[in-house]
Amino acid sequence: MDIKFYEYIEGEPADIFMALTNPRSIELWSSLPADMSAEEGYEFSIFDGDIVGKNLKVIENQLIEQEWYFGDDNAEPSIVTIKLHPHKTGTNVEVRHTNIPADAYDNINEGWHDFYIGAIKHFFEDDE
Repeated sequence: MDIKFYEYIEGEPADIFMALTNPRSIELWSSLPADMSAEEGYEFSIFDGDIVGKNLKVIENQLIEQEWYFGDDNAEPSIVTIKLHPHKTGTNVEVRHTNIPADAYDNINEGWHDFYIGAIKHFFEDDE
């Protein structure tokens, strides 16, 4: 199963990229431990180990492609592609997540919108 969506965030692509790849930034918007790097081949763990995987391709301030591990070695790889498209006043974030196990789909879909990209959007746009 696949997910694809776009989210506009009031932040420069470089700032959004940092929020996605810098462990201290991730911990700020998620409030959970993160082990992450912008290096290709880096095996990461975010959301206190709820999401683990490997960076496949990274283009600074433009693209992050990752494989997320779900524990089924025989399954097709679950691939996440995040593209950052500059906008006059911020960034359009394009998210595509393929080969999500059916039993995890609802949880992953909600997580993307509420706790991952949604949390980054809230972090950058909260005036409080």
